[in-house]
Amino acid sequence: MCRSIKTLRPPVMPEVTEEDIHAAALQYVRKVSGFRAPAAHNRLVFEQAVAAIAAATAELLAGLEVRGAHS
Repeated sequence: MCRSIKTLRPPVMPEVTEEDIHAAALQYVRKVSGFRAPAAHNRLVFEQAVAAIAAATAELLAGLEVRGAHS
């Protein structure tokens, strides 16, 4: 399942959307938790994890310096 997470950093993917980041975070949480969709009693913690990982991913991508990349 994690193999379907795309590389999001430039120049591999020059324009990354919030949807791209959310999809990658969702795939990660699904893989780690073992749930494709959480049961109702786990939904909140599942969604919080996706949001936290999406935020960390956005922060990572914003802070990366790619050598040789043209702006």
